[in-house]
Amino acid sequence: MKMKIGITGATGQLGRLVVDYAKKSTSPSNIVALVRDPEKAKDLGVEVRAFDYNKPEALEAQLKGIDRLLLISGSEIGKRVQQHENVIKAAKAAGIKLLAYTSLLHTDSSPIFLASEHLPTEKILRASGITYAILRNGWYTENYTQSISQNITAGAVFGCAGQGKISAAARKDYAEAAAVVLTGEGHEFKIYELAGDESFTLSDLAAEISKQTGKKIVYNNLSEAELVEVLKNAGLPEQMAGAFASIDTHIANGALYDNSHQLSQLIGRKTTPLSAVVKEAI
Repeated sequence: MKMKIGITGATGQLGRLVVDYAKKSTSPSNIVALVRDPEKAKDLGVEVRAFDYNKPEALEAQLKGIDRLLLISGSEIGKRVQQHENVIKAAKAAGIKLLAYTSLLHTDSSPIFLASEHLPTEKILRASGITYAILRNGWYTENYTQSISQNITAGAVFGCAGQGKISAAARKDYAEAAAVVLTGEGHEFKIYELAGDESFTLSDLAAEISKQTGKKIVYNNLSEAELVEVLKNAGLPEQMAGAFASIDTHIANGALYDNSHQLSQLIGRKTTPLSAVVKEAI
C-alpha cells in the first residue's frame, strides 16, 4: 500500500503501538506521526509532524498529503469535542479519504460519562461528509493492571462493580485493530464495537493477581460513596473520584460487557487474556 497514513497522538501509549503495527503492513515511509511534541517522536522511525488539536489554524497544512487518518481521542476531558471537531474540519479541508476515530464501547447507549464527548464527536464525523470508520474501544485491561502494586500492598482490589462483567482487552489488541483499519480495505462507514473475547469481574481480577503472586488478594466490593472516599484518599480530586466511581456502578449494570467478538474478528486472532496482561504487569 502506497498511501500515506497519519496517526495522531502517536507518542501516547496507544499511538506508539498503532505505529508499530502499521509498520508490519506498510513501509515506515508511508506513516506520519502527528504529535504535540515532535521531540518525543524521534524514536518512532517515521515522518513526524507537529500537530496540536488546540491549534485549528495549523491543522489542515499538517495533514497535507495524508490519505488516511487515525484520530485518537484527546486526553483532556471537557475539551475533547472541540478538539476533535478541529481535527475533523481540517481533515475535510485537506481531502482525507478515510478518518478512523477511537470512540467508546456502545457509545450511543453507554451511561458512562466519557460517552458525553465521544457521541457528539461521532455525530460531527458522520455529518462531515468524510468517509469514516468508528472504533468503539472497550476497556483496556491495563486500566486495572497499572494498579497491581497498590493491590498487592493493600491485599485487595477495591471497587463497586459487584459481579459486573468487563469485556476488556489489552491496549495492543485495540492498536492492532486500528492498524488493520488504516492499512486494509473494506472498513468504510463501519462502526466496530471492540471488546475482549473473555470477560472478567473484579473478583476474577483479584483471584488472578493472587494466583500469580502467591499473595492473598481479595475483592473489596464497596458502595459507590465508599469508593469515592478511597479514590480521594489515593489523590484523585473529588469530581474525578465521583466520575470514576460511577463507572464501576455502570459496570455492575453491564455497561462494559460485550460478546460480539468484533475485535478478535478484526485482528484475526483471540484477544489477549487477563492472565497474560497480569503476568506482564507483574
